[in-house]
This record gives sequence, structure tokens and C-alpha cells, in this order.
Amino acid sequence: MSSVLYTHGCFAFFVAIAVCVQNLTGFAFALILLGLVGLTDLVPLPDAVSAVTVLIIVNAVVFLYRRRPVRLEPAMKPTIVASLLGAVLGIGILAFLAAHAFSVLKALLGLCIVGCAILLWRSAKPLALASGCVYFTIVGALSGVLGGIFSAAGPPLVYAVYRQPWPVDVIRESLIFCFGVGAAFRLLVMILSGLVSAQAMWLALEAIPVVFLVTFLTANLSVPISKNTLKHIVCVLLICAGVGMLL
Repeated sequence: MSSVLYTHGCFAFFVAIAVCVQNLTGFAFALILLGLVGLTDLVPLPDAVSAVTVLIIVNAVVFLYRRRPVRLEPAMKPTIVASLLGAVLGIGILAFLAAHAFSVLKALLGLCIVGCAILLWRSAKPLALASGCVYFTIVGALSGVLGGIFSAAGPPLVYAVYRQPWPVDVIRESLIFCFGVGAAFRLLVMILSGLVSAQAMWLALEAIPVVFLVTFLTANLSVPISKNTLKHIVCVLLICAGVGMLL
């Protein structure tokens, strides 16, 4: 009984950390939560990924409700469509690796976390003009594949969107809206495919109150440090978690 309480208590704590960072930056929820779970072997990764999918939906709904009226960037529409198509491919890859090569799946997650953290950490020069439809379609497809495998669609999209000459609040709200839509689609496909376990749903249900509480408290919170400093801290933590999974 004590080990069960420890497992679920730790998972709830990891969720609180990931949600807080997500609401302050607009990204990194899935990477942080899966990185902590993978580093500690707290629960099976496929179950954690499914739980993350549900929690991303809850976080997006609460966050966008608290931020209403929501300002969405119209240029993100092709990104959403492409990400949904990419998610189908990603889900197929996850199902195959979980069944036939679980160690490869864990190593792939570690490499993905490190690579995504480096991508997010890299200082990209802001663009003078917004990117076009083709650019956002390609980025959306890549994000969808990552979202399908690990429910971690953020890094390519975050890197691309934060270069755009848009207000920061519009960027945050547009990103979280995209992640919410992608997660809802992924969950639907997973359920119809019979790939969501009972344990995954229990983990998600237990963590939903944590998501509600932390999101309610942090949705309109002003960060006491600069955006760049916060990004550096998050990326260092992600790299440490990813490297730990590869050792």
C-alpha cells in the first residue's frame, strides 16, 4: 500500500511541476512530466503518455478559460491540420515500439528530450515578417509525429512560433490551443484503437485536480524572472532528465 501511495503521490507532484512550467512558458509540459517519469521508472511510459494526453486537454481548457477572451493567431490553422495527420503516424510508431522494443522507446524518449531541449535553448533570431502556410504546415506535421509518439508536440512548434513577430500573450494562447486540439485528437484515436489502459486513465483522473488547481493559480501569474532566464532553467532540467534516461 505504501508503495502505491508513493507512486501516485510522486506522479501528482511531477504533474504539478510540469503544469506550472507549461503555464508560465507555453511549452514543456509533456517533456518535463515524461522526463521525470522516465528518469524514475515510476510508471510504464505508454501509460504515462496516455495520462499526459488527458492532462494536456484539461490544462488547455482551464488555461484558455482563465485567459478569455482568447487571442489566437490565424496563421496557426494549417499547423493544426498538419499536426493531426502527423499524430496518426506517431501513434503507430508508439504502438510498435511499446510492443516490440520498449528499451528503444525509452532511449528514443531520452534522445528526444535532449534534442528538443537543445532546440528550445538555441537562440533564434526573430523574424521581421511572419512565416507562410508551407512553413507552418511542415512544422505542424513534425510536431504531430512527436505528439503521437510521446504526446510532446511542443518543441518544433515552440521554436517556430517564438520566432514570429507576434505578441507573447498571443503566442502562449495559440500554442496551448494547438496542443489542446492535438491532444484531444490523439486521445480519440488511442481510445478507438484500444491503446489506452485502465492504469493510464486512473493516473489521469487522479492528476486532473492537480492540473485544475495549479492552472487556476498560475494562468495569470507574472514570472518574477525574464523569459530567457526561465527558458534556460527549463532546458537545463530537460537535458539532465534526458541524459539520465540514457545512462
